[in-house]
Amino acid sequence: MSKFLVFATAALLAATPFSSAFAVDENNVVPGLTAAGAPLGFHGVDPVAFVELGNRIDGSAQFAGVYDGVAYYFATADNLATFERNPSRYIPQNGGFCTYGVSVGKKFDGDPRYSAIIDGKLYVFLNEGILRTFQKDPEGNITRAEQNWKRIEHTAASDL
Repeated sequence: MSKFLVFATAALLAATPFSSAFAVDENNVVPGLTAAGAPLGFHGVDPVAFVELGNRIDGSAQFAGVYDGVAYYFATADNLATFERNPSRYIPQNGGFCTYGVSVGKKFDGDPRYSAIIDGKLYVFLNEGILRTFQKDPEGNITRAEQNWKRIEHTAASDL
């Protein structure tokens, strides 16, 4: 089964079965499900606009794409199409959790207001103070986050 799905019409939504079993805390999502049948990631901000333009633009449920069980909203059909071609380029690292938090073995909310694009990858942070702490050693923090993510990805945030 493909990890990538796009839902464009209500008819398609009605005809498509969705699994209600999501892995615990593998992705940072808002509570509940979207009309696309998956929980919303990146707080509804368009990740393509963020990565390509550096603009924090809210997406719309009208342009929803689902990747790896998470719905992402886009501001335009073109941004959705761009995402469809290469979703891994646009999704936040570490399941959308705070990269600094993951670097210390925790899963904190990743807020798009406190984000960075480093080497073409999107990283999110809990707040401005955490982002500033991260910036003192971005390379080391990313390395530690990558190592820790392998260990904590499938662990509930409350168990860390």
